Amino acid sequence: MYGGQPIAVVMPAFNEEALIGRAVAQVPEYVDRIFVVDDASTDRTAERVRSVRRHGLILQSHGRNQGVGAAIRSGYRAALAQGMEIVAVMAGDAQMDPRDLPALLEAVLGGAGYAKGNRFAWSGRETMPPARYLGGALFSWLTRPASWCWHVFDSQCGYTAITRAALESIALDELWPGFGYPNDLLAALAAAGVEIVDVPVRPVYNGEYSGIGARVVLGVMPGVLWRCQRWRKVNGGA
Repeated sequence: MYGGQPIAVVMPAFNEEALIGRAVAQVPEYVDRIFVVDDASTDRTAERVRSVRRHGLILQSHGRNQGVGAAIRSGYRAALAQGMEIVAVMAGDAQMDPRDLPALLEAVLGGAGYAKGNRFAWSGRETMPPARYLGGALFSWLTRPASWCWHVFDSQCGYTAITRAALESIALDELWPGFGYPNDLLAALAAAGVEIVDVPVRPVYNGEYSGIGARVVLGVMPGVLWRCQRWRKVNGGA
């Protein structure tokens, strides 16, 4: 527990056999449940998770690949079902520094519904690969007016913490399942009136390959931005 509240971490994973063990081991001991959601990996990700001895570790497996958003959604549902009050997301590629988790948790314990990591506030230009920095900055810049989250400067960062009440205020089943999920969730929460705060987090990169190329970004971005605006209309916003 943290701050008197039961805490869960959702960890989406797809073909992360090389890093998933490290990612799980880095989760602080005060976390009550770790839901690793294996999104139909074709490598030994699930086997690696089963070999880890850690209290509260639960492996969920998708029968087919559904996307990172769908994996996080599965973890959120499981955390709610087990009575967790705050749910953080940490990726299965060990790119989230556990030293930053308390700051995210403190933000929601302090009254926010959703705490969003901001890598740009932590010398992102010096530590993030140039392509990721530029791509993330562009998508974030476009997301702000589409979602009306003007104060959120890193919409693509997946390091987050959210309250049970915030999760229950939106329709999880309607969220975008793949790349673009962070933007869709951000817009849905903003439209529902959830307080969202930016929290500086460290960028962590280990030279791993990113499967998100220009074709994926350019192909998905227009649809995601359209959905961001749609959430406001659905919820009676501007």
